[in-house]
Amino acid sequence: MASRAGRTTANTDLRNQPAYNLAESARYLRLPVATLRTWTLGRVYPTAKGSRQFRPLIRPARIQPPQLSFWNLIEAHVLRSFRSDHGVSLKALRQALDFAEKQLDIERLLLRKELCTDAGELFLERYGELISLSASGQLAMRRLFEEHLKRVEWDDWSFPIRLYPFLSFGLSTDERPIAIDPGISFSRPVIVRLGVSTAVLAERLDAGETIEDLAADYGLSEPEIEQAVLYERAA
Repeated sequence: MASRAGRTTANTDLRNQPAYNLAESARYLRLPVATLRTWTLGRVYPTAKGSRQFRPLIRPARIQPPQLSFWNLIEAHVLRSFRSDHGVSLKALRQALDFAEKQLDIERLLLRKELCTDAGELFLERYGELISLSASGQLAMRRLFEEHLKRVEWDDWSFPIRLYPFLSFGLSTDERPIAIDPGISFSRPVIVRLGVSTAVLAERLDAGETIEDLAADYGLSEPEIEQAVLYERAA
């Protein structure tokens, strides 16, 4: 379990501070805003005995108005790996998280590098059991989970320091030209090689400049410019 000193450090860490509203967070992660809202704020749903409340899976850095931290982005990025054909059970996800965290005494498991080891295995196994997932379904889920974890970098204390978001709604190649790093460009997406803001590149292109001009100005390749703009403008 995290010590009081550890919790104090986490509370003051730049990576744990409010930085993104729900709309931009959803755009960076290629998620529907409604899905991210449910994960972070919960939602009310009807039952035969009246309305009930889904408790959120992620504790947002700020509730009013809702704002996420970089670490919240990582948690949502990991949860995104469960958006596949077998469906997502919020209740089962919560139970699987509670099970793994209680078994291994790890707070905020979705943030931790332990997801790549036994903790992640316990989490996946428990979730698969709770939703009665077939062997082939479990294999597909694990593959998606691994693909998402490969896009996160952790520091020496096993906390995330960089996210390489997917460039489209579908799982893409192993290319990682774009990163979100709290230490660069106010935690906004950048071209990794030179730290150039993807938003600035898209804005300049929309203003009438050419890809050739932007490549010359920033010392980037034309494919890097194109990837940045496609990432920013993906529906």
